[in-house]
Amino acid sequence: MKRHFDQELKILKTDLLKLATMAEESIHCSIEALKARDKVLAKKVIDTDCRIDELELINEERAIDLLALRQPMARDLRFITTGMKINSELERIADLAENIAQRVIELADEPLLKPLIDIPKLAEVARKMVKQAIDSFVNQDEELAKKVILYDSEADKLRNLVYNELIHDYMVKDGTTATRAVPLLLIARHLERICDHASYIATDVIYMIKAKVVKHHPERLKNNNH
Repeated sequence: MKRHFDQELKILKTDLLKLATMAEESIHCSIEALKARDKVLAKKVIDTDCRIDELELINEERAIDLLALRQPMARDLRFITTGMKINSELERIADLAENIAQRVIELADEPLLKPLIDIPKLAEVARKMVKQAIDSFVNQDEELAKKVILYDSEADKLRNLVYNELIHDYMVKDGTTATRAVPLLLIARHLERICDHASYIATDVIYMIKAKVVKHHPERLKNNNH
């Protein structure tokens, strides 16, 4: 019975990793589509979202079955409930990548307003945060989870740089730039939200490992006591 339970936990973990890989790839492809103003690649991101939604539902059903039929205790219970939260966060991350792809389609036929500098940097931070958040889950690495949470301020700074430049250097000076500036503002917002969701995953991982709630309590990240 225990062996069968362990096997089902392993399948859940594997499928969560598969979902994470698909979400990371969607972030990457949506930004590559932006850089190249590539509608085909943007549409591929949008089409992939249906497969991500399907896998999210499969993972959720498997987790619910494990909770209902196996009645796990302590660590296994925390693993499954954390897995359910991560599953949901990854689906939201993929939705945000799809939103970026939608903005790319809006921009594809227009010349870019300005060279892309801070948005690709923000995208790189977002991908790194998602990857490391998932790595912290797989390896039950509390220190890596803490690093992910602390990266979030870097994402906020980059988003603010994008906002300030687009609004003050372009839209305020020339209102006609708004149709090209607003989609870029939204892309920066979507990327910053991806970073937020990666940070939420990391806080869930810390709870799974230590049964310690750090969400809304950043001071607890500095406290290594239980």
